[in-house]
Amino acid sequence: MKKLFYVSLSCIVFFAACHKDASITPDNAALLDTLKGNITEDLTLKEGAGYIMDGQVFVTNNATLTIPAGVTIYVKKEADPQKKGSLIVSKGAKLVVDGTAEAPVLFTSDATEKAPGDWGAIVLVGDAPINTKTYHVLGFEKTPETNCGGDNATDRSGEIHYLRIEYCGGINAEKEDEWAVDKASGLCLAAVGTGTQLDHIMVSHSNDDAFQFLGGTVNGSYLVAYNNGDDDYDFDHGYTGKLQFIISYRTTAMQMADRANGIESLNDADASTNGPYTHPIISNATIIGPKGVENTQTNLNQGVYIRKNTRFSIINSIISEYPQGGLMVCNRTRPLLLEKGESLFKYNLIQSDDPARAFTWDQNGQEVDLAKVIADPELTTFATNSTNKNQVLTSIDALQLTEAYTEQAPPNLSLAENSPASSGAVFADTEFSTGFQTVNFRGAVGADNWSGATWLAWQ
Repeated sequence: MKKLFYVSLSCIVFFAACHKDASITPDNAALLDTLKGNITEDLTLKEGAGYIMDGQVFVTNNATLTIPAGVTIYVKKEADPQKKGSLIVSKGAKLVVDGTAEAPVLFTSDATEKAPGDWGAIVLVGDAPINTKTYHVLGFEKTPETNCGGDNATDRSGEIHYLRIEYCGGINAEKEDEWAVDKASGLCLAAVGTGTQLDHIMVSHSNDDAFQFLGGTVNGSYLVAYNNGDDDYDFDHGYTGKLQFIISYRTTAMQMADRANGIESLNDADASTNGPYTHPIISNATIIGPKGVENTQTNLNQGVYIRKNTRFSIINSIISEYPQGGLMVCNRTRPLLLEKGESLFKYNLIQSDDPARAFTWDQNGQEVDLAKVIADPELTTFATNSTNKNQVLTSIDALQLTEAYTEQAPPNLSLAENSPASSGAVFADTEFSTGFQTVNFRGAVGADNWSGATWLAWQ
């Protein structure tokens, strides 16, 4: 670990490498300091100010880092993946992001020409259950500060409100091992408990995943992933939390990964029977891929890919415009849905570039071979029966979103009055009886277009 430094900021003494740096002046605020090394005492940054973050910054020793509204943190661009700037909030420490709709907090690259992968991740390391009991967050030196997991399901790692994260995801190599658990990327939630609050968070232009849930029980709402390189929502190692009003939106395909999905879930790299089983519980997701039929293979894969012995519950959602299908299961997850009733997929609206592939079966998930990914009529029949009530649509136009794609302005993902998604949401299943707001519409956005809110940035 790095040495401790003692510096004064606004008459508050804290343990961190923090010094004036006038080499970069933010457009909207005077630059104050550089964050570097270890933060070992409570530290509150100055509202509306700009900071540089240099390298890996650890919040340790049960300290709380508080970032008020309007703060911009410029992470120094670094070519070496092992030196990429990242903020790691260790077990017992806390991150409090107090952004607002009018003044969100922003983490972005300090480069003049920003690019996906300029820096690493924001990582919260918690003490909630994980199916390997303890786990080292990949991409960092193996130390107590990067080990997560315990038995405290209500563990609190802080709270995050109105945060944007841009141009991160630089720790994984391109064409990474598709079957291993990823290194940290975007917002990485490692064994984070339900005492942690997450809402109104956007991850855009990550070179890798946007949101990673490594075990834990944390819940979240109003999460947005935009034009990221790999999976937008990645679940593994026993995650069992609840998410509502989440968006995965892409206007283009990147070439970082072999197979990029809106949602990807696995129990672990070995498809083991270790518990708790990974089981994300999701309502009101909107998952949209690039406009138009993909006639050539890209790295884009499925709207939702469920694999390696994971359970899942997804209801009241929209999945559209993915070239290889809406929902794909594998040999280990297909029986859990079709035969054993350990997963749910209900009341969703599904559309794929190829209508016959709205529901697919990956018969050999260890190979990136689309010939092994087949259309699944049995799964289609099951999903669209009178119990599950999923609907297959022939085009995204049938969803009647107000304006799904635009050239300049933000997308308007709200629903036209006669959209099939404007009604039909059901919350009757036991898993959805608590922790969810009951609404009539399906997808993340109803008639009220929060996808056009000023705290979001769709550039």
